[in-house]
Formats: sequence, structure tokens, C-alpha cells
Amino acid sequence: MNKKSYSAAFTLIEVMVAVMIISVVILALVRMYSNNTFLFSAYKKRSQVSQYSSFLIANKEYGYENKNVHLYDLLSEFDMEDKLRRQLKKQKAQVIYKVVKNMDLGEESNTSAPQMSLEIGSSILRIDDASAVLMRLQLR
Repeated sequence: MNKKSYSAAFTLIEVMVAVMIISVVILALVRMYSNNTFLFSAYKKRSQVSQYSSFLIANKEYGYENKNVHLYDLLSEFDMEDKLRRQLKKQKAQVIYKVVKNMDLGEESNTSAPQMSLEIGSSILRIDDASAVLMRLQLR
């Protein structure tokens, strides 16, 4: 009765396979974490630029010309906290205005009223590597 007794321990191959499976799972988790971090930081940047573009809407002096400004200049009329004021003074932005279409409103009327035109344009607010576009209407 020569029966071989098998031990209850793991063999070297079983341990190596388990280590390989664990390393693949850890690699997938790290990759998911880095992708999510990148996506959330890009989303945060886009939401900030969208918020800053609302500053451009609130200020009637800016948005109809090509200009480099500090974001603080867009909000100089508003009351704000000192911390936000300092943060906006450091942030530079570029405002680019492009005329999309210019419509002459005086052509259709036969009156001797002064000529009026409607200008449709787009204001682009560019901050670092992100931008937001606003459609603008202006009656002249």
C-alpha cells in the first residue's frame, strides 16, 4: 500500500497564478482611477469656464471686442469676497469677438428713419486650455 500523500499546501505554480490575477485586477483599478481623475479635472475646468462666461454676460462693456482681460475686470462692479477678488485678479482671460452675420434692418422699411442693423456675433472666452462660446446680439 504505497499511496502518495498529498500535502494541503499550495504549489509554487498556484501561488504565481494567484499573484498574476491579483496584479491584473490592481492594474485595472489603477487605470480606472487615473481615467476618472482626468475626467473629473476636465469637468471641473469646463464648469469653471462656464461660470466665468456668465461673468461676461453680466458685463455689458466686454464681449464685443478682441481683448485680453483679467476676470476681475469683468466683475469690478459687483461686491465680492476678498478671497474671490484675489483669485480673479490672478486669472487672465482672452475675449475674442467674431461677427457671424450683420443684417440691415433699414432695407425693408421705406421710411426715412435712421438706418438700424442687427449684428449677430460670437464671443469666445478663452482661459488657459479651455474656452466657452456665447452668441451675442447687438442692435446698432
